[in-house]
Amino acid sequence: MFPLEEITRHSCSGYRDHPPHTILYNILSGTESRYLIDKLNRNATAHSCHCEQRWTVCLKDPKVTCQVASSVLVKTVCFVRSLPSFNQLPSGDQSSLLRHSWVSLFVLGLAQKKIVFEVTVVPNTSILRKILLGPPGLTGNEADLPTLAGVHNLRACLHTLWNLDLSPVEYAYLKGALLFNPAVRGLSTLLFIEDVQEKAQRALQEVIHILHPEDAARFSHILLVASTFQTVSHSLVTKLFFKPLIGNTNMSHLLTEMLSV
Repeated sequence: MFPLEEITRHSCSGYRDHPPHTILYNILSGTESRYLIDKLNRNATAHSCHCEQRWTVCLKDPKVTCQVASSVLVKTVCFVRSLPSFNQLPSGDQSSLLRHSWVSLFVLGLAQKKIVFEVTVVPNTSILRKILLGPPGLTGNEADLPTLAGVHNLRACLHTLWNLDLSPVEYAYLKGALLFNPAVRGLSTLLFIEDVQEKAQRALQEVIHILHPEDAARFSHILLVASTFQTVSHSLVTKLFFKPLIGNTNMSHLLTEMLSV
């Protein structure tokens, strides 16, 4: 038994509804920007047209949201450090496992704490250019910024988890199964990590059988949902939730330092 402590159908219809000169006037006057911001947060899960999906975004209230996100990350690392099986690993394997899984564990933490957040369009001239001239090729810096599509994907993962209504024990064993991933390259204790993951998955399956005996598909459904976390990019999470606090600090280095504290 793995003990608990181990654990759019339209195409820019808004453009067709307003003459170009009206759009230009609204953007320059600021009214269009306010309309876009309200639209993003009124219907966070709604499908948008392709140009909207490419908009770069940032947190609407970074001071509060970044503090909450930091708290989730700290609790995540504390959970990892509390696992006896993790502490038995050499430091290199510990760092590799955490670097590979921290985003998935962070998403689980956001879901477990029922964290919601709002975003706003990054104010720059690219919005005007995209509306009037069509989207050009993105520069390296622009391509690396959080986009509305990325935020929608993250929110979809959170909503799927909330619909599953996992218990704290299910969250704990799922975190263990995601952390101890033998597919991570360069591990020196591969067989041990593989064994721990199997025990975590077995424990999760047993708990599900006790809590939801009528739902035979719940275990496979949870693992399937967990696999979608891989679509949430490290860059999105880092730049959306942590860059306002840590600036250009390397996230991998920060995680390694948190492990050694």
